[in-house]
Formats: sequence, C-alpha cells, structure tokens
Amino acid sequence: MVVTHDDLVEDELTDDELAALALAADPDAPPAEGAVPVWDLLGSGSEALLPGWYMPTPMTGAPLLQGWRRRVALLIVVSFLAIVSYGLCSTYGQVVPA
Repeated sequence: MVVTHDDLVEDELTDDELAALALAADPDAPPAEGAVPVWDLLGSGSEALLPGWYMPTPMTGAPLLQGWRRRVALLIVVSFLAIVSYGLCSTYGQVVPA
C-alpha cells in the first residue's frame, strides 16, 4: 500500500491506520525520490517549538559537582556500595538482608 501526500491531505488517518502503516513500512527502504525534510515542510522557526529545558545543550569543561556537593555525592555512593557489599538490600528504603 503506497500512501501519497494527497491521500493524507484528503482523508484524516486514525491512530489504528497510522499504526498499521508504520508496521507495514520497510525500515531499511531508502527515502523516496523528491522526499522533503520535515523542517522544510513546517517552515522556518519551527525548530523552536520545544523549550530549551526540554533538551538543553550539554555542559562542557566545568565539573558538575564541586566542594561539599561532591563529598556528599561520594558519601551517598560509597554508603550504597557498602550496603550492597555486606549483602543487604535497600531497594524499598529499609536495609534488610537480601
């Protein structure tokens, strides 16, 4: 079944029809000739639809934790490792034999 742009514009597809199309599609098929990137279809400025906090840029260079915060984080990690190394379980907030 080949779906053209005209089919999509004329008829609205239900979720079940979209799921069936997605499952029937070949994931290894190359893009069709004349395929247009979605950003070209949506127009300029559409890249800013998501807020910056949704996918922030990664931090580079600066360490994440410094000073007392690093010591507290390491203390927490070491205490969990100690609990596990003694054969105890702290999954549900209580330290019990595993």
